[in-house]
Amino acid sequence: MANSSSLANRLYRGEANINIVGRRKMWFTIAGVLVLIAIGSFFFRSFHLGIEFAGGSEFAVPSQVAGKTLTQTEVFDAVKVAVQAVEPNAQVNAAQQVGSGAEANFKIRSAALSPAEMTQVKAAIAADLGVAETDISDQQVSSAWGGAVINKALLGLAIFLVLVTAYLVVSFEWRMAVAALASLVLDLMVTAGVYSLVGFEVTPYTVIGFLTILGYALYDVVVVFDKVRENTRGITGGSTRTYSEATNLAVNQTLMRSLNTGLVALLPVGGVLFIGAGLLKAGTLKDLGLVLFVGMGVGVISSIVFAAPVLSYLKDQEPRIKSHNARVLARRAQRSEDVAAGGDRARLGNRTASDEVPAFAGGTTPRPGARPVPKRQGGAGNRPGGKRR
Repeated sequence: MANSSSLANRLYRGEANINIVGRRKMWFTIAGVLVLIAIGSFFFRSFHLGIEFAGGSEFAVPSQVAGKTLTQTEVFDAVKVAVQAVEPNAQVNAAQQVGSGAEANFKIRSAALSPAEMTQVKAAIAADLGVAETDISDQQVSSAWGGAVINKALLGLAIFLVLVTAYLVVSFEWRMAVAALASLVLDLMVTAGVYSLVGFEVTPYTVIGFLTILGYALYDVVVVFDKVRENTRGITGGSTRTYSEATNLAVNQTLMRSLNTGLVALLPVGGVLFIGAGLLKAGTLKDLGLVLFVGMGVGVISSIVFAAPVLSYLKDQEPRIKSHNARVLARRAQRSEDVAAGGDRARLGNRTASDEVPAFAGGTTPRPGARPVPKRQGGAGNRPGGKRR
């Protein structure tokens, strides 16, 4: 418990010193594998387009019938049974209420049916619900509407990317803009790959979800890059850290903020996906919930382990930063040599006099317990020279 508590405290203070940027080759490899899986899913599984994008048939049933009020469930079940009686594998969307009170009606969309099949379905619905067949309206839904939605979404995405790129270039620099956009593309690719693998149908809510995660995916990247800019301001003027080390420090200092922000955002989205769509069977929420949950989660992770490493890689290619990194590493190597040499001198300084000069005069071995006899200077008899008195 003490170790985990200590790690949590160091994470909150930004002192954990987790080597994230230093392992950028590993992160780039993982990102590349995920993108390849996503692309493979696009080709081999494709996307399950909803009626809005693939086209289909629509039936409108009044909610008031002979003094009785119909529910959405009753209408949906009746339409589903009638449609699948003529087309067993036909997809039927959930009923949506339009209007209120006596003027309300329920609209249900299904896969495209021929005019003869639509007539059969109307007759079956009328018999099941006790509604006059003339009160049930039907129409064919063209895929052109879905195409228009996609075109508008792509236009909005292009405008968003242009504005965000301009903001990042002006506020930071173009390398940070490239790293942020690379993280955003990774987020969108992985989210789309998961959506394709799961097999949820693509609806207008799906498109809304993708547009929503754009801003969130960049929010955390901007927070991290702002700390990177603070740590690297004037770094070439004599810092003891390389650019990658200063970037890694910034990531560590903002790590807990990123994780906490992501967790707070994912909790309500997870509730929509797992409780709303899973437990309560609210099918209209699952497509939106899945996109938001995966997109926000990947956005937090990519801002930590992908955006910052991409930025450090781009900056390390800059001549000014490359020279600075070389100076820092050379200075660090010289300091290590000085420390090693100082240790050798210290070991030499600790040697005793007995290591340098014999402890006893003469070359003979003294008797046990004998005192050392200093060697006197002078003439014969070991007396000082000069006249005798």
